[in-house]
Amino acid sequence: MEKVVHIKEGRIEQKKVTVLQHVNVLLEQKEFVYLIGKTGSGKSSFLKTLYGDLKLVDGQGEVAGFDLNKLRKKEIPLLRRKIGIVFQDFQLLYDRSVMKNLHFVLKATGWKKKRLMDQRSLEVLQMVGIEEKAYRMPHELSGGEQQRVAIARALLNKPELILADEPTGNLDPETSEAIMKLLIAIAKEGTTLLMATHDMSLVEKFPGRVLRVEKNTINEIESIGNFNPFEVKEV
Repeated sequence: MEKVVHIKEGRIEQKKVTVLQHVNVLLEQKEFVYLIGKTGSGKSSFLKTLYGDLKLVDGQGEVAGFDLNKLRKKEIPLLRRKIGIVFQDFQLLYDRSVMKNLHFVLKATGWKKKRLMDQRSLEVLQMVGIEEKAYRMPHELSGGEQQRVAIARALLNKPELILADEPTGNLDPETSEAIMKLLIAIAKEGTTLLMATHDMSLVEKFPGRVLRVEKNTINEIESIGNFNPFEVKEV
């Protein structure tokens, strides 16, 4: 299985203060992995390091074929083409339609032909089940639909890795469950997915590998590691 994320003895700083150290994380293709931990424990700092927003101060790191130790500023956009990011608050542009939100990302990552941008945008909207909303404005959509647009946006460049930062944090339980099923289906298709969450009820219902951020490092919780992440437990 291909390695998508490999961090060895990593150390991460925020404003010259060590946030995480002795980080050893390996994520392979098609894996669905949770990242849990208290607010302020370093979850977001770890995700930022993976997409090039924070430097890996010590240790070795590779993400989607990019060496984090040698990553230059001009290479960060190339790394981000291989990573999709889904945020808790959707981060859509509310002054333009769903389609134009997707076009904005495609243009920023080097796409030029409108016909191809239209085609890819409709493909990802179909994947997340809301192609009929393509020409709606974000404020006309429910929270769950807005998050589906955000997931579609993350899929545009066929990423090797999706980082989902509290993707169900602003959603009701029923909508959260639908979004979880969608994310797990995406992982099953071949995209590695790392999801930061506080919601342990989701972790229990949709078991997978669990990495816990605590005491300035990241540890795998072995007791949950043996479950099949694609199996839904009946509750």
